[in-house]
Amino acid sequence: MQYSFKEWKRELMGPDVRALAILSFPAAQLLDVPVGDLVTDSGLQAEAMALIGERLPGQAAFLSPMDLSLEAEAFGARVRFERDEVLTVLGRLIRSQEEAESLPIPPVRAGRCQIAVDAVKKLVQRGVDRPVFAGVTGPFSLAGRLMDVSEILIQCMMEPELVRLLLRKATDFLKRYIEAFRQAGANGVILAEPLAGLLSPAWLKEFSSVYIREICEELQEDTFSILYHNCGPNTALALEGIFDTGCAAYHFGNAAPLEEILSKAEADIPILGNLDPVAYFKAGTKKEMDEAVRQLCDTCASHTNFVLSSGCDIPPTANWENIEQFFASVKQYNEARRGQR
Repeated sequence: MQYSFKEWKRELMGPDVRALAILSFPAAQLLDVPVGDLVTDSGLQAEAMALIGERLPGQAAFLSPMDLSLEAEAFGARVRFERDEVLTVLGRLIRSQEEAESLPIPPVRAGRCQIAVDAVKKLVQRGVDRPVFAGVTGPFSLAGRLMDVSEILIQCMMEPELVRLLLRKATDFLKRYIEAFRQAGANGVILAEPLAGLLSPAWLKEFSSVYIREICEELQEDTFSILYHNCGPNTALALEGIFDTGCAAYHFGNAAPLEEILSKAEADIPILGNLDPVAYFKAGTKKEMDEAVRQLCDTCASHTNFVLSSGCDIPPTANWENIEQFFASVKQYNEARRGQR
């Protein structure tokens, strides 16, 4: 089903605070399957998204799993599977300019990418009552998983041409991959670029933003949107470069000062964030979650473009009572505000 982003944005930015948690992996608990099964089965992924939608009507969209190992695996990286943990990339695939030059750009069907695309298609075919967004890795974060996270930060200074070569291949692949989600019926993607949050503002522009802007210019339209995610510590210092990507909306991690970001953002651009996904969704109590929701809303709800969210992907082993309290608390917050208007 096609959704106009302009219309959906009006829903997000209405008088009530809307909630869009980065929530997918905890559905493995509802299905009683290990995370490894969830990420290798398109039917399970579609069922997981549907179950979350049924259980949490306040969730503003369906989100496919945010698996930051998936695209690197398609390029040939080794991945570690754990029963109840998100998958991780092992070792380095690229160590030299020669290896980068010979690295082929994989087809979209490589690795588990086609599984993720098929999951979105199966969900859309079931019928949905809200937009569907797929999770993809940003170009710099993907290149970092191919080269090694620490190594790519060094090579931005030592061998920038090597980094640019990897970014070129990563971006070309991501454009094809994102297009496959669009063809499958997705209404957009959440593009996760957390590694860029470790870059200086100048390097973030050079090694991340220009490539994301290219993706947006080619693929973004009214019925297909790119939502940017960055949970790195330097986001508040690099807002000019981040906003220069031209994404439709922006999601920030709990390390970022969200109220400060809201004060600097254009008023018609949704800004999402940013409760700590571990401290509140996994390790906290319902009371602590309620207090955190109310405090963040009190701080940010005066900005009509504020959308309440988790600061990052909610862990697979998060407490479902806390997840449900998150949505209950924002509902109660809105009811109280209506009573004051």
